[in-house]
Amino acid sequence: MTSQEVRLCGLLLREHFGEVVEKVGTTLLRGGTQNLRSILQETGVSLDLVKKSLCVLVQHGTCVFSPGRKGRGSPSEYRASCHLILRILRYPRYIYTAKTLYGDTGELIVEEMLQRGRVTMSNIVKTVADRLTQTMEEGHSMEYKEVCSAFSKLVETHFLQRCPRTASKAAADSEEAPASTEPPAPESFADCYTVPQVTLVGRGKRQLEDAKEQSVAKKARTDSATHGDEGIYWQVNFERFHLHFRDQAIISAVANKLDQTSSEIIRTMLRMSEVTTPPAAASTKPLSANEIFRSLPAGYNIPRQVLDQYLSLLVDDPMEFVSKAGESGGGMYVVNLHRVLSNLARATLESVVQERFGSRSARIFRLLLKKKHLEQKQVEDFAMIPAKEAKDMLYTLLSQNLVQLQEIPKTPDFAPSRTFYLYTVNQLSTARMLLQNCYKTVANLIHRRLFETSNSKRLLEKSQRIEAILASLQAGGAEPEQLTEVEEMITAPEKQQLDSLRLHINKLDSAENQVDETIFLLESYIHATASSSS
Repeated sequence: MTSQEVRLCGLLLREHFGEVVEKVGTTLLRGGTQNLRSILQETGVSLDLVKKSLCVLVQHGTCVFSPGRKGRGSPSEYRASCHLILRILRYPRYIYTAKTLYGDTGELIVEEMLQRGRVTMSNIVKTVADRLTQTMEEGHSMEYKEVCSAFSKLVETHFLQRCPRTASKAAADSEEAPASTEPPAPESFADCYTVPQVTLVGRGKRQLEDAKEQSVAKKARTDSATHGDEGIYWQVNFERFHLHFRDQAIISAVANKLDQTSSEIIRTMLRMSEVTTPPAAASTKPLSANEIFRSLPAGYNIPRQVLDQYLSLLVDDPMEFVSKAGESGGGMYVVNLHRVLSNLARATLESVVQERFGSRSARIFRLLLKKKHLEQKQVEDFAMIPAKEAKDMLYTLLSQNLVQLQEIPKTPDFAPSRTFYLYTVNQLSTARMLLQNCYKTVANLIHRRLFETSNSKRLLEKSQRIEAILASLQAGGAEPEQLTEVEEMITAPEKQQLDSLRLHINKLDSAENQVDETIFLLESYIHATASSSS
């Protein structure tokens, strides 16, 4: 965990939960595992606020607590996880993916789950049904069973999962504290993806109801014991979303490198093997050409001979998307997940070098990635660049830690005249360095956005108040003259300032999402390399 990661985590916590939670979270990140007393001493915040902050962090899965290391009766200890907090950066992408796969209902379910952290199914279903009813025409409403169906589909595809029992509860059920304080994995429970029988009958309700109906609805919402899912809490399965993002990155790379038909073949292979392939596997399970042919979408009328040609093309491609694993069933093929991630990370590094230092430096960088070790004279000859320019470019890349210099002496005295100086690129360490730069970039973007919004805070609040007044007037059937009068409360210069601010904020948000795509690709490559070497 680096200072850039801690800084980014602090900004994410401040933006989503406030400054107090940020202070408690960063204290846990910097100090490691701590008990309540040490957190109070470090933060200087009141006991009540520290407890509430810890509840927020635990509720959203970014902090875990366990029995004290001194045995039973010792104070509980808390530990925050940096990589779990960094998931907040990807919240918009999770929500957009749910919308793409399961429509507006799936989008709202995932959004509510991310906002609340851990919640029961009945609570989510009623909240989402109410929100969807608000967007419908008068006289129409969303039925609970439709939301339950969308929730069940998200669970069936493992995008949602039951929350595991905490380590502290497991310890309370036994005589002694557990040997490991790590939280149990959700998949360790047999019913992790089992949807309970929820007894929900009815439809979503609108906010504008009689006071009596509102009080009855509120009482029904608080009575969770009548729905059959009391004590069963659900959370978003981030790892399943990450596998989906990885597959989409591979499919997109194939489409860009080859064509749409090749990407559809890869999509089919990934869809067929997503259940049988472990998350950390280096490649998918072998699939026969006959199985792939039968599983292709109905819209793709590809003859079997053409499919074999496409598979051969994918096998021979330098990106090594697919490998042949056997001859049975018309040929057995696998998708090389880790190898493709490595090649995508390499392409990202080459792109960064080209954008920062030009095409000639990128040519040298690609040459070193391919040849592994080269002397300066060899770099000049292979890259076909004049000696002076090649020397300057190599030293620039060396100063930015994108290229390393390895000394191989002929004699033990390390005399320069009797030493080979070889330039090389360590792809893994370069990817780690670029990842830290990406964390720094996102932190700067968030800091800039917070600064822009704070400078225009009063104008934004005024705009929100006027929008709320307009919404209430429209709901009450106000005259057009009244609506125009309220709209004119914002002057023309203020409207221009608001439009400029929103355009600037949208650009910052778009830049954040683009950098996060690079972050995800580099993190996936680093994790894949670590799992392959272990």
